Amino acid sequence: MRIALAQVNPTVGDIEGNKRLVLDYLVKGQNEGAGFTLFPELVLTGYPPEDLLARDHFVEDQRDALEEVAAASRQSAIVGFVDSDGEHLHNAAALIGNGRILKVYHKRRLPNYGVFDERRYFEPGESAGIFELGGTMFDMTVCEDVWVPEIPAADAAEGAKVLFNISASPYHFGKGTERELMLRARAIENGVWLAYCNLVGGQDELIFDGRSVVISPTGEVIARGAAFEEDLVIADFAADGKLGASGQIAPEPDRDEEIYHALVLGVRDYFGKNGFVDAVIGLSGGIDSALTAALAADALGADRVHGVLMPSRYSSEGSVTDAKALAANLGIHAMELPIEGPFQAMLDTLAPAFEGHEPGVAEENLQARVRGTLLMALSNKFGWLVLAPGNKSELSVGYSTLYGDMVGGFAPIKDVFKTRVYELARWRNRDGEVIPKSVLDKAPSAELAPDQKDQDTLPPYDVLDAILLRYVERDESREEIIEAGYEAETVDRVIHMTDTAEYKRRQGPVGVKITPKAFGKDRRMPITNRYRG
Repeated sequence: MRIALAQVNPTVGDIEGNKRLVLDYLVKGQNEGAGFTLFPELVLTGYPPEDLLARDHFVEDQRDALEEVAAASRQSAIVGFVDSDGEHLHNAAALIGNGRILKVYHKRRLPNYGVFDERRYFEPGESAGIFELGGTMFDMTVCEDVWVPEIPAADAAEGAKVLFNISASPYHFGKGTERELMLRARAIENGVWLAYCNLVGGQDELIFDGRSVVISPTGEVIARGAAFEEDLVIADFAADGKLGASGQIAPEPDRDEEIYHALVLGVRDYFGKNGFVDAVIGLSGGIDSALTAALAADALGADRVHGVLMPSRYSSEGSVTDAKALAANLGIHAMELPIEGPFQAMLDTLAPAFEGHEPGVAEENLQARVRGTLLMALSNKFGWLVLAPGNKSELSVGYSTLYGDMVGGFAPIKDVFKTRVYELARWRNRDGEVIPKSVLDKAPSAELAPDQKDQDTLPPYDVLDAILLRYVERDESREEIIEAGYEAETVDRVIHMTDTAEYKRRQGPVGVKITPKAFGKDRRMPITNRYRG
């Protein structure tokens, strides 16, 4: 028999659209001669459906969609959906064929860490999903089931020769390699063929990278789906129980290519799935806004991206020319709205209240807030979604202005450390200069005061990012970080800035997750918190 892995991009809550997507790929699989098609976890609801599951009619509607898919099926398939027993909900897989539902399997291992909240919604299953077809014993599992060695081992012991796993495995850098190594280990350990069908697409901050695979009992990858795009992966299952490759094995991207494509997919799907068309970005002439603009142009098309230069009395001539050069290189629309007038008007208005106090951060931040107001005005007038250019280094330590440069509906690089921003910008320039070399070479500056540089306030970014990696992503203690060779005073300052900036991060826009622990669903710290270290 020929099997097809339908690596598709559903939309959460779009039950009708997801049903059509499944039906379309059933036909595509049939046209490829497949007698069996796999679809990702919860493909009919989209993943994760979160509190939509609290609505009985939502659960009923997606069950009706499953019934329609089953009625239309002329081949066997496994479709992810939500099953209800009247009291509890289950993350489920339905085996369909010959116009009906043949078997339902309930996911046994429910993840409840990081971005996962499955125990909030689902009850775990207790039984294996083994079924016989054409004299061969197959096994249905869902996502996390296969990460637990005991479940595939128990199912193989019951006679399963081919393990099907449907999944919605969220992306972070390196996850694809980690996951494939795990799948190969499960195949080898149990002497089974393993066909793994993963979701693809963006959902709020989550990215699903696809990379569906078919693996032999010896751990050989004989078919692999593309990364970050829909794909139909084909493999042949012979009567003697042997699989043979049919179709291409998609290549694995390198590090910077992988991250860049994940960010592009995140921007594209956030716009497309939420009905936004155009993006607007403040172009400062700095590296963050340059990378954000490049991502937007690659995700949406240059004609749908609008750059706004908003020079102040402190903007250098180089920053203005760099921003114009970037816009020209990308082919995006650009306009210039100087902020001197509104900035001075605000200073004049506040002069009586500020009398007797030296100028400082309040006056600096007024400039960022004027810029934020102008961007939001353009958004209101033309329906353009504002993209915030903040990176993970700045957001970690609060080096950003609330209601200023944090303004936006989406933050593409909020999970990208500053040092990696430079790496991604250089990767984007691999085939020719898009982000001007002068942007890459100059010292980062907010340009809110004369001769201001980021390093006047922050440790060097290579040091800052190394400490943040340990503190934010690895949850290392103050003592552990200092023992690793970092200066105690610097560590204390970074920890203090990170902890006290939580209230800012809670008010910032959602953005793409690319690391194992991103701000938001991954890392949920209390705002009111006196623990340090």
